Amino acid sequence: MNLADFLDPDLIDVDIKAETKFDAVKELADLFCRKFADSDKQAILDAVLEREDLGSTSFGRGFAFPHARTDVVTDLHIAIGIIKEGVKDKGPDDTPIRVICLLLTPRNISKLYLQTLSGLANLARRQGMLECLSAAKSPRELIAIIDEAAIDIKTALTVADIMSDKVVAVRPDDSLKTVVNIMFKYNFDGVPVIDEDGKLLGEVSGKELIKSALPGYEKLIANRPELEPFEEILRHKDNISVKDIMRKDIPTVTETALAVEAAAMMLSRNTERIMVVRDNKLIGILAASDIILKIIRG
Repeated sequence: MNLADFLDPDLIDVDIKAETKFDAVKELADLFCRKFADSDKQAILDAVLEREDLGSTSFGRGFAFPHARTDVVTDLHIAIGIIKEGVKDKGPDDTPIRVICLLLTPRNISKLYLQTLSGLANLARRQGMLECLSAAKSPRELIAIIDEAAIDIKTALTVADIMSDKVVAVRPDDSLKTVVNIMFKYNFDGVPVIDEDGKLLGEVSGKELIKSALPGYEKLIANRPELEPFEEILRHKDNISVKDIMRKDIPTVTETALAVEAAAMMLSRNTERIMVVRDNKLIGILAASDIILKIIRG
């Protein structure tokens, strides 16, 4: 289904007068409530603000996608506003926001919700799309532009829709110190290991680090150690290589795998994350937190 099929000209304003992103959201909420007169505008705004408090929905490239699940609506709705000169708020790339897409959906249709957000993100990535949409003179012209872009909304939620593609990895010859520094800097509990071509080789998790410090941990459970083992690993952390402690048997999926299949794999393999590969090369990571935040919480 084309993204344009979800759009209603009555929920589009190609010349919103707003100074801030939230002012624009208010205008779009007004637009929605004029079409659906029995809707609770304040409930919509509260739901959007609640989601915004979890993290900004400003996408970059001049686009923002404020969204919320709310009982105010019974179906998915997209309201679009164009601010010709942009609002004061800027996106993560420091570009003024000129296109705001307000996405409202019932609490029980997370699949379509995320698929549509993914489609909007694909729209924003199209070269020149910001200028084209900003120049639209009517709602129907804007819909025609989006229809021409042929943004497909897939029927199934895949790993690609919820994974993180911002991956920090290490090489086999990197030191244990490098791994620890990455874990500390990014608050990771595991780091993938790749070769020079990007091929996935394994992973070093906190569990592997602790096991390297406690090679005889079974005996330590029953006997008080005479030597503090952590002192030894701290002394040699610059000389211990990733290849010496990494785990090679790790679960992987492709980006086209269904999200529900990946979630089931997490449970069956008792892991908090799965590496995403394409032609054996690492392209992303799907973590349990991605499923919680993007699907369950939204």
